[in-house]
Amino acid sequence: MLVRIYQPARNAMQSGTARTKGWILEFPPADAREIDPLMGWTSSRDTQSQVRLRFDTRKQAEDYAREHGLEFVVQEPHRRGTNIRPRGYGENFATDRRAPWTH
Repeated sequence: MLVRIYQPARNAMQSGTARTKGWILEFPPADAREIDPLMGWTSSRDTQSQVRLRFDTRKQAEDYAREHGLEFVVQEPHRRGTNIRPRGYGENFATDRRAPWTH
């Protein structure tokens, strides 16, 4: 079974980088999803596709996969550049401003 190891991207609703430092080992879906004829819900008999294991480091995730005989693919994260201004938000309230701050 081929599992995927990756570092999650940040949520579109967040500006910070919380929950993006760890690594996730995710199992692929083994069965196709089916539509329930009565309710119309999408379901699957595959419970393993619901499992997402979290690890602190990439090495821990790889070691876990090797110990359990799982083939794995590692997806490297896309790094985003830092956007840090020299004085940042604190500049708005600095007492040594060059010009008076107005609205």
